[in-house]
Amino acid sequence: MKLLRTMLRISFATLLLALAVNVNAEDKKTTLKYVDALNFRMINKAFSDTETPFQRLPKYLKDSVRTDLWNRQQCSSGLGIRFATDSKRVGLRYTLLWDTHMFHMADTGLKGMDLYILNDEGRWEYVNTNRPIADKKTKSCEKIFVENLDGRMHEYLIYLPLYDGVTKMEIAVDEQSTIQQPLVNNPKVGKKVIMYGTSILQGGCSTRTGMVATNMMQRDLNCEVVNLGFSGEGKMDACVARALASIKDAGVFVIDPVPNCTEMMCDTLTYGFIKILKDLRPEVPVVMVEGPMYSYAKFDSFFRTYLPKKNAAFRRNYEKLLKDGYKDIYYVTSEGLSGYDNEGTVDGIHFTDIGFRRYADKLIPVVRPLLER
Repeated sequence: MKLLRTMLRISFATLLLALAVNVNAEDKKTTLKYVDALNFRMINKAFSDTETPFQRLPKYLKDSVRTDLWNRQQCSSGLGIRFATDSKRVGLRYTLLWDTHMFHMADTGLKGMDLYILNDEGRWEYVNTNRPIADKKTKSCEKIFVENLDGRMHEYLIYLPLYDGVTKMEIAVDEQSTIQQPLVNNPKVGKKVIMYGTSILQGGCSTRTGMVATNMMQRDLNCEVVNLGFSGEGKMDACVARALASIKDAGVFVIDPVPNCTEMMCDTLTYGFIKILKDLRPEVPVVMVEGPMYSYAKFDSFFRTYLPKKNAAFRRNYEKLLKDGYKDIYYVTSEGLSGYDNEGTVDGIHFTDIGFRRYADKLIPVVRPLLER
């Protein structure tokens, strides 16, 4: 009996020890480290001298542009973070600038983030999106994108919010894992596509951040594509043209401002805007893109005639530039820009994901040969 009690005590002690070891193992498993995203490569950014790291225009423009334009450039549209890790879990924690909301755009695209992984075929593959339910006081969001990975070193890309700003961003990985600069040159370092435009180009109204046209084009072209779309503010400001011309690694300029401009603005501002680009950077090709025909314009007698008038004014300036001897300027019409079935927008104007895919598919055959020459 005494021997039995002794054996029971030993067995119970062994069980407690095993439980303690298991708890410690679980604690170790659940421990994450948070690493500043700014330690890694930021892509699709044109200017290094922004007021904060996640903004898009140089800080010297702050006193030269309208307040609304300055606010729009604080959105992190198109920016991405590239890194590599062997962690079995990948997540993030970040703080929003405003924690804004719009009724016609999904929060996942507006202020969420997408995770992509570079697969074994060298193609970017979507993994997951965070649902950006921010803390009301701190405006912070947190998400584990994926768990139970294979523990091999993989290449990742996180796309930032399209219609909100970011003040702080950290990448979450297992405590014992390695996280480092990307090992694969994708997107390639070199020439960048610089895209300037309106709310549509900025990302209205993509359901998630990887589905805006500029990010699709970046993945398809394997080069950085800079998103300089400014909602309501793509009005061909001369100071913005000069800023674009200062981007040393610009490979192609894509200019798409018509939706934010009146017919008179298209007629009087286009020539000067493109002239600045060509005078300062004659070696960089310029692609001019007409404004899309809104889906309801087919039925609205005013817009059915007014939108073509704006595009016609835009085109007249393109033709005048060519007549005046400016070279390496290309023109993309509105035909099929978001498709032919009227299913390419969320509100008759701003693109859905399918609209962005169609827009990207129309521009890529124009831009690719200009980059490769």
